[in-house]
Amino acid sequence: MMKYPFLDLAAVNAPYIHELHEAAARVINSGRYIGGDEVEALEARMAQMCGTSHAVGVSNGLDALTLILKAYIQLGKLHPGDGVIVPANTYIATMLAVTDAGLTLIPADIDASTMNLDVTSIRDEDAVQAKAIMPVHLYGRNAWTQDVKDFVITHDLLAIEDSAQAIGTHSDVEGINGGVTTGSLGHAAGFSFYPTKNIGALGDAGIVTTDDPELAATVRALANYGADRRYHNIHYGRNCRLDAIQAAIIDVKLNHIEEINTRRHQNAATYDRYLNHPLVTKPTMPANHSEHVWHQYVIYVGGYRDELQRYLDSEGVGWDIHYAVPPLHQPCYETAPCPHNFPVTDRLADGILSLPISEMTSTDDIKAICSILNRFQPNDKNALK
Repeated sequence: MMKYPFLDLAAVNAPYIHELHEAAARVINSGRYIGGDEVEALEARMAQMCGTSHAVGVSNGLDALTLILKAYIQLGKLHPGDGVIVPANTYIATMLAVTDAGLTLIPADIDASTMNLDVTSIRDEDAVQAKAIMPVHLYGRNAWTQDVKDFVITHDLLAIEDSAQAIGTHSDVEGINGGVTTGSLGHAAGFSFYPTKNIGALGDAGIVTTDDPELAATVRALANYGADRRYHNIHYGRNCRLDAIQAAIIDVKLNHIEEINTRRHQNAATYDRYLNHPLVTKPTMPANHSEHVWHQYVIYVGGYRDELQRYLDSEGVGWDIHYAVPPLHQPCYETAPCPHNFPVTDRLADGILSLPISEMTSTDDIKAICSILNRFQPNDKNALK
């Protein structure tokens, strides 16, 4: 047992256990397990929270992104083979959605200080080919910058937010339709409620948000076997519906989103104050704290990572890596090698490490972890930072 676990989901859910039991029992007793009041209530709540006109519950975050892209194809706003700009540093689901929709990946490098998409790294020929862009609010940090917005407008792109890790994040830069919350910044957004997320279900779940009624209706139909009403299938669809029991669980957790994200911000601020080691590069704290909900706290330690991992193990400190192998280096993409290099993404992938940040990690625990890290003395003096 780790003294300072990276993430203890049982502990995360413990404060709401009675509410969760009541929500689950309510669904069980209702006899309605797919769709229904619970799903509709969550959709309405997410739309209001994000500031969008529509929200559609779906099966998971990957399906949320895939359905958005497939819906745009059905509506004629995208066509098979069109290019979609994505950050090279992301979870593979971002890229799988593009591939599954029959679109062309256009990876771009990231900014080292935010670890988010750097539009200045996009080549002119790639910008011409692109019809859409998918900023990823990675680790919970807002990726919608003025540069991104200007790029979207200049190149007349569809902007699809990958908001899987960033529920409740805000932006100082207004979105396309004037929104300031993730989910309302681009033309559409996909959320994930995987159990490890800041707001996690007890299984897989996702949501699509948008101000576009045609897109929302098409996503809803595609997720329900392509049907716009019972036994009337207008698209080649799939089964990607949101379970009522997961909707009820998420709704319980959303009651506590402010306290959850506030605690994570406080933990990040504690790390920023007490973690001081010459070999550790801390994540940049945003000027406006609401621009980051700290799904992960990711440090950079370069060539000392393997040794630091062993040291943390010996001290009972949990850790993880998000992500050690960028998607483009995964075996499934080896048959379609990208002609460009992504030096920032590759350098960070070789030296990043995630530390415990959940709301159940106490301030005292963070201080203790900082003290342990500050005492780290590597044996390999030749490792590169």
